[in-house]
Amino acid sequence: MFNPFDEKPIPADSTILDWKKITPKPYDKMEADPWTKCRVILMNGIEVEAAIFGHNFHRNCPDLELRRNLAFVRRSEQQQQKHVNWLSPGDESQLELTIGYEHVAVDLTAWLAEHEPDPYVKACLDFALLEDFDHLYRYSNLLDMDKNIPAHKLVKGYVEITPGRPTIAHHRHPFDAVRRPLDFKKADIRSVLAALIITAGEQQTMNYYMNIGPTYENDPGRELYLEIGMVEEQHVTHYGALLDPNCTWLENALLHEYTECYLYYSFYTDEKDKDIKKIWELHLQQEIAHLHMVKDLLGKYEDKQWEELVPGEFPELLHFHDTKEYVRKVLEEQAELTADREEFTDVHDLDEEHTFFQYQDMVNKTVRNVPSHKVIKNYQDEHGEDYRWEEAENPRSELRDRKKDNTDLGRK
Repeated sequence: MFNPFDEKPIPADSTILDWKKITPKPYDKMEADPWTKCRVILMNGIEVEAAIFGHNFHRNCPDLELRRNLAFVRRSEQQQQKHVNWLSPGDESQLELTIGYEHVAVDLTAWLAEHEPDPYVKACLDFALLEDFDHLYRYSNLLDMDKNIPAHKLVKGYVEITPGRPTIAHHRHPFDAVRRPLDFKKADIRSVLAALIITAGEQQTMNYYMNIGPTYENDPGRELYLEIGMVEEQHVTHYGALLDPNCTWLENALLHEYTECYLYYSFYTDEKDKDIKKIWELHLQQEIAHLHMVKDLLGKYEDKQWEELVPGEFPELLHFHDTKEYVRKVLEEQAELTADREEFTDVHDLDEEHTFFQYQDMVNKTVRNVPSHKVIKNYQDEHGEDYRWEEAENPRSELRDRKKDNTDLGRK
């Protein structure tokens, strides 16, 4: 198995690209493999996290020499982010790209959950999976209604489009969004990677919706982005709480670089698009150089070795694949779960005074005004039934009526 610490890093200066090299040929939005799009969207989120983390480290670091080293790595990471994000073509609308974001959220979360050894982390992944799955359904109805574009043609049937836990039920009190943190030095590396990867991915979705949402062309779409953007904030809290708060800045920096190496190597081995495969290979070499730089900084400033944090050799590589049956199973079994502080419980087992119901009364006081519900009702009013793409009927009987949107499941 691949160990990035065994690789000879390229010279640091060679990680900086010129304008020609940094500007990629975009993929074809209709022809590109949906999992190629997923890889592009996820790596953009990973590189955005690298930049945000690097800036926060810089702002909390008094040592000027260390700050200069951080600035160098961060500049290279920022170039990588542009190199990846500019793979999205100019004719891909924000809503079409949103379908890709939610496809990533479903198949990535499901893959991580399927391979997660820690029962609590797996529970966290399964819980939010059903919510992103429902978001895909809501945005898909908006896309077909506004643009007459069936979302299943964009995802090519790789993921089903059908209701999950209804979005109206996702809104929980902030106290119930906080999870127990992992101890990264004791946790399985698969759990550490899962927490870092899914936090970065959800953070990018949150950032994307909070920035492009207000620019949508009509009010129903603007409102849908507003509502789901708030759920994404909740998801970033949910997943970010899993990160180890006791790691030092440099320990976190090493974990970030190791995660990037892991993903670029995973995607290099899996990529079908020859041009994009070359980008993953180039970025892997750059990230190996970054990893070795941070490894040296960790030894110099904290007298610590990389072996204290990571095993070196990568665990099983992350490969996007068909997760439809796994998602169906989770939906069948967990649709009525909600959060009770750091745990998950059936909504029917909550006391009527629970913070979940208090918060629901605050934000969902009038159901007909809830944007995610309005979008489906508008589509049903215009077409007679909602838009779906299913290989079989929805595993929950409560979600099979295509003429009436369920607003009670997981909420009442």
